Order: sequence, then structure tokens, then C-alpha cells
Amino acid sequence: MSSTLTAFAEEARLAARAVKEFGENLFKPTLRLGVTGLSGAGKTVFITAVVHDLIHGGRLPLFEALAGGRIARARLEPQPDDAVPRFDYEEHARALSERRWPDSTRQVSELRLSIDYQSARGGNRTLTLDIVDYPGEWLLDLPLLTTTYADWSAQALALSAEQPRRKLANDWHAHLATLQADAPENEQDALTAARLFTDYLRACRDTRYALSLLPPGRFLMPGDLEGSPAFTFAPLALTRPGPPAKHSLWAMMERRFEAYKTIVVRPFFRDHFARLDRQIVLIDTLSAFNAGPTALSDLEGALATILACFRPGRWTLASALLRPRIDRILFAATKCDQLHHSGHDRVEAILARMTHGAIERAKFSGALVDVVALAAVRATREAVVERGREKLPSIIGTPAAGESAGQQVFDGHSEVAVFPGDLPENGDLLSAPEAQFKGLTAGDPLTVDYRFLRFRPPPLEPMGGGRVSLPHIRLDRALQFLLGDRLA
Repeated sequence: MSSTLTAFAEEARLAARAVKEFGENLFKPTLRLGVTGLSGAGKTVFITAVVHDLIHGGRLPLFEALAGGRIARARLEPQPDDAVPRFDYEEHARALSERRWPDSTRQVSELRLSIDYQSARGGNRTLTLDIVDYPGEWLLDLPLLTTTYADWSAQALALSAEQPRRKLANDWHAHLATLQADAPENEQDALTAARLFTDYLRACRDTRYALSLLPPGRFLMPGDLEGSPAFTFAPLALTRPGPPAKHSLWAMMERRFEAYKTIVVRPFFRDHFARLDRQIVLIDTLSAFNAGPTALSDLEGALATILACFRPGRWTLASALLRPRIDRILFAATKCDQLHHSGHDRVEAILARMTHGAIERAKFSGALVDVVALAAVRATREAVVERGREKLPSIIGTPAAGESAGQQVFDGHSEVAVFPGDLPENGDLLSAPEAQFKGLTAGDPLTVDYRFLRFRPPPLEPMGGGRVSLPHIRLDRALQFLLGDRLA
């Protein structure tokens, strides 16, 4: 009964805040855009590129309001939420201008822009854009709100029994075998189990495996809560029927699992996620392609989990008053500058197939959903490299200093040509061999694997009048989908 009352009270608070924000929006139109993605997907680069191009008027031909000259200016505003860190746009933009990738963000952050524009009817208006950056791993935690400790333990244990997870979980499984759920609670047992379980999750995220289903997401980025009881639990197996005793190890783990939901997951949902109007989900599909069919299948499961968290639907007066709904969701396969443009459509087809069921459900509810292959900042250029009689469509970029492939260590200035290989045309990679990314040097055989090279950001492109633009791939298409209708 208490959990039902808590849920009702939570809904009432959300509805009251929605009414308040709806009234404010009548006088100051505001759009809250959520930007998320699993680790390494490029959230920081995406937000920095969007803000830079809006402020400086970048080359965005498919973004109609900017291309048509209707945006008079875009400017940064003071951070509106006192309890939320500001997205450090200036530092990230400086890094890109120096051809360095900015540091990844590991917490929720926010940035406010005001966009002065002329509507299609001729009136001068202002749209306030709040960009909310949050880790996709936190999104994977939302289903825990409706999951019991027993169910979560069973799911986590079943998942860890599958390869390649099983070999990565050896140390944790060995410790787990020494534990009894109905044994007396023991702090050292809990600490060791939590540490080994976290090590297993971290190993799963390694680029060799690129696994995505890794809840609890905050275990890999605990911040100030590291070491607290709310982060000191792990799955257990029940070996006897019936609930364990009140002061058993199981009861201790269960209590901490519930504390994690209360302290970590529920505030994120209430204060950030439930307030979004639009959402872009950035996905590093290339890492999953490289790691093989298991990683792709795992990514598909993670996307299904993420999609189940959203409450999509067409905007109506009732939905705005009672509970905001996300009315547009964009799934973006990032880093497509590591593929020749001939492979971009195939990446989109693969992503569309992986999200097909959820997209259809969202469309039925009235929301708009799309997929796109993009690079918010394009680090490579395309070329055709001849190898004997073959002409291979390739990409050329400058690997970051210290990057290596085979016996070669790059100095941060030398370029390398890469033949990215071909993806299946039917979009079915779940049973296909991994994509082959091979380095090319004149006259040499294709023997060096360059798949995991990190290219430096490109030089800024001069636009005249002292303005510079960040080269990109389809960033304008993404902005048109996410913002175009609100700037019409």
C-alpha cells in the first residue's frame, strides 16, 4: 500500500510541476531537449557542435530556419536550474578548436540557449532551448523502479551465464559461490561482491566486447556516492524456497537495492527525465559492429530497454497539463565519418531494424521517430585508394598522437587511409561476421587492423567574415527533425 501511495504522490508532484511549467511556457516558449547515449557515443561533441553552429551560423543547409536566414541570433543564457551543473560549452569548444576531443561528461548537465528567429509568417519570436545532457547508462536504470531485487538478481545472473559475459564474470562468480543468501548479513561480503560485480560490468564495456546491457548504470560512474551502502550490493542466488530472514545477507542486499532506487534512480526520473519534450539517443553502432554479433544483439536489447522508458505521444493540452510527453525521438548512429558514405544508408537500415518494434509503438501513440547516421564533427575525408587493379572507397584522417596499429605509433600529424569494408545491404549483422576495417598504405597488403584508431578533430572551416564552421555529417538533418517545427 505504501508503494502505491508513494507512486500516487510522485505523479501528483509531477502533474503540479507540469501545470506550473505549462503556464510559464505560454509567455516564454521553451523546449527541453534530452541528449543521451551510452558511454563513448559522443554526447559532449554533439552538444558542443550544435551550440557552436547555432551561435556562429554553421553550414547547416537542411536546417531550414538557419539556412533560410530566419534565425537572427542564438545566445547563451544563465543556467536556469541551480542544482544542475552547467554544460561547459566554452571549454569543450576550445578543445575542438585545438583539434582535441573534449572530455566526456559523467553526470547530468544543462545549457540554456535563446534563439531569436522570424517565423514563417513574419513575426519576430524567441525560443528558449534547454539542452539536458545525461548518461545513457542512467536511462537503463529506470526499469529498476518497477523491478524487485529478486527479479533483478535472477535477470543479472542469467545474463552473466552467457558468453562472453561468463568468462568476464569468473572472479565475481567464484565469490558468489561462497555466499549464502540466508547467511547473516556481512559488510565485507557485500563490499567484495559489489566490487567484483562492478569489475565485471566494467570489463563488459571494454571495446573488445562493447556490451551495452549493464545496469545498475551508476555503478560505473558513482561520483560522490562511491562506497555508500546504496552502491554496495550485488545479485544473489536463492538456494532455498521462501524469503530469507530479516537480517540475512539477502535482506541486506535487497534493502540497499531499494535505497539505490530511492536515492539515485527516482530523483533522476523526477527531476530530469520526466521533464523532457524531445529526445535524441546517440548510439556508437560501429563499436558494436567491430565487436561482432553478440555485441549487436546486446545493443539491440539495450535499445529495447531504453525505448521502454520513454512516454512518447502527440502533444496535447491535456498531456501538457497532466504530464509532459516526448513527442519526437531521434536515434542517431554516431561516428559515421569512420565509414565511407556508401555505408551510411546501411547503418541507418540496421538501426531502424533494431528499433522497429519500439518505433511502431511510438508512432501509434502519435510521436514522431526517426533514425539517422551522423557525425556531429567530421574527423575524416573521403578518397579512392588504388591497390593493384582495385579502387577502394576509403576515408583519410589523422590519428591522435600515441595511437598505434601493429608496430606503427602515430605522432598526431601523419595521415592514414582506411578502407572501412562493407556492411550487409539487408541490414542483418546479427549473424554476419564482424565488419573488417583495414588500414591502407601504398603498395602494402591489408594486414594492419585500424578499426580502433581515434582520429583527431579536423581543422575548423573558414566561412568568411571571421566565422568558422565545424565540418559534420547530417547534423543539419538532426536539427531539422528536433527543432524545425518549433522554429517555423
